[in-house]
Amino acid sequence: MFSVTCVAPVNIALIKYWGKRHEELILPVNDSISMTLSTDELCAKTTVTASESFETNRMWLNGEEVPFEESSRLQRCLNEVHRLAVASGSQKVPPTWKLHIASVNNFPTAAGLASSAAGYACLVYSLSRLYDIPLNEELTTVARQGSGSACRSLYGGFVQWHRGALDDGSDSVARQIAPSDHWPNMHVLILVVNDARKKTASTRGMQQAVKTSQLIKHRVDQVVPDRIIRLREAIASHDFQAFAEITMKDSNQFHAIALDTYPPCVYMNDVSHSIVSFVHDYNERMGSYHAAYTFDAGPNACLYVLAEHVPHLLSAIQKVFPNDLADGGTYLRGLPIPKVQDAESSKLDSLDVHAKNAFRYIIHTKVGEGPKELSADNSLLINGLPLK
Repeated sequence: MFSVTCVAPVNIALIKYWGKRHEELILPVNDSISMTLSTDELCAKTTVTASESFETNRMWLNGEEVPFEESSRLQRCLNEVHRLAVASGSQKVPPTWKLHIASVNNFPTAAGLASSAAGYACLVYSLSRLYDIPLNEELTTVARQGSGSACRSLYGGFVQWHRGALDDGSDSVARQIAPSDHWPNMHVLILVVNDARKKTASTRGMQQAVKTSQLIKHRVDQVVPDRIIRLREAIASHDFQAFAEITMKDSNQFHAIALDTYPPCVYMNDVSHSIVSFVHDYNERMGSYHAAYTFDAGPNACLYVLAEHVPHLLSAIQKVFPNDLADGGTYLRGLPIPKVQDAESSKLDSLDVHAKNAFRYIIHTKVGEGPKELSADNSLLINGLPLK
């Protein structure tokens, strides 16, 4: 019996991936760029155990067994890893041995917080450790076939997923733009508006967008290529002003395409739109971009902010969006934030105050590293079965 346990991070797209040119291979219609978040606050954790005595492949997700053999994406990832193991000459674990897999997320699943990206990245990385396959670009093509943006979660820092041009998808790979220590004071406040499962799954939303949206072709051909270049330059030069504007504009355009889809896909809600208005009002009062929002396929906001501005931004959020849970131990999660004590607090006096209790909770995290293997005492399986 051989077993490995790993964690893999969430990544949040700055320039969005939305739409496929090949459904089965999960080949995107455009390049995308993301930032990897720290696994200390948000991660998927997976244990993979292989044994000659196992009769079938089995998998448990967040404590519930799921039908492994019915998932074409799981099967595809496993088959591709087996192919790489044979090609690399790995002899540690025979590919004929069956696997037991347990995976958990420490954040909501299917709520627009990139749970599938972290989950498949963790699965593929754990399998690579089990079969002694080094992390390389080819491995990102395997993760991509589980969940497109999972390929970006195999690296830390800032990552670009290249669309590629080949029909077999071999050049649709993820590459790191900059490691996490390139911009270490880049932080994120995640405002969790709703952690329920979203109404329209991302896969379905993308399919409908490619079929029906008239805006998506303009975005792919005319908008994204220039934004990719400019965002890479902003990251390289630590230019938060350019970074913020590109990020917010791309988020807005993504949701415009979701609305241009027929029937429309509505991922943001009234609270989401209130957050957008707040960020623009806040930045105007501060005299420059101090915060940048982005929304994935859900109502929850990710606010990018430099570490030195986090306390003041949180103070503004708590003023504009008061919450009865704010003084409790579960409302503000993640990295600690000192209370603001500066003269700029007066700039918040004229901000509009919204209805109470708009958020479930707030997560404070930062740019982080890629997946890592944990020690055996972190295993989710004992003798191949989930912990009770």
